[in-house]
Amino acid sequence: MSAAEEKAAEEKAAQEKTVHWDLSGFGDEIDADPRVQAAVLRALGARHIEVRSAWGTNIVDLSEEQLAQLKAILDEAGLKASAIASPIGKVDVGLPVEHEVERLGRALRAAEVLGAPYIRIFSFYYEGRTPEDVRDAVIERMTALARRAEGTGVVLVHENEKDIFGDIPERVRDIVETVDSPSLKLAWDPANFVQVGVKPFTQGYEMLRPHVVYLQVKDALAGSGRVVPAGEGDGEVRATVEALRDSGYTGFASLEPHLADAFELGGFSGPEAFGVAARAFARVLERAGVEAD
Repeated sequence: MSAAEEKAAEEKAAQEKTVHWDLSGFGDEIDADPRVQAAVLRALGARHIEVRSAWGTNIVDLSEEQLAQLKAILDEAGLKASAIASPIGKVDVGLPVEHEVERLGRALRAAEVLGAPYIRIFSFYYEGRTPEDVRDAVIERMTALARRAEGTGVVLVHENEKDIFGDIPERVRDIVETVDSPSLKLAWDPANFVQVGVKPFTQGYEMLRPHVVYLQVKDALAGSGRVVPAGEGDGEVRATVEALRDSGYTGFASLEPHLADAFELGGFSGPEAFGVAARAFARVLERAGVEAD
């Protein structure tokens, strides 16, 4: 075999080994206007968007007309919805079970209109009580949500988040394995783990990997909790990406930078900072031999 043939064979082998993920991102971290959201994501090479709000209105509060308009905008831009980033479960656990089940119905309608395969949810605030005090109430509510989603073709993904029951790996596993539904899986957010004192990959990956179907891209510094671009914090992002690659993960990687502001129901970066976050994650992916678009 000639040197040219050897080089061509090596390049072909490298291409065959390359893993491909679908890049997405929280559109409202860019701008309130979904047309701007779509334009920036397309410019960054993404073909998907995670929808949390549009025109300043949360996804579960959009009217039928607004959902139809949003779908038309995304179609025109050539974007598909990777997930509905709902606020379901970001309420006190003392509220009636039906409260969030009803809101989930609206999120499911949004997923139907936009063609989203996933809906992000949370596992309830419980200020003034201990996790042990509210564990049964949380499981009851998470079970009800999973049952509501069953048969719809949409999978709920629980996001680990500070101040909710499912903030640390052990309680996240408790939720997903106790509910034990094909309609409830996990989204992995490394920054949120860092902010509750967890080393994400070291302390949580092996435990939770069997249930992880969605990756949210956000990093943070352990000392301050400040959110930083992927690979620049203590979220062990590269180790996680490499482990997901080796495990055969081929799903979504959704940018949620939170580089300018963060608040109870979301965060904001703006177009420029969102681009910074996207390029930082692209460097992590390149080193890991993963392609994403």
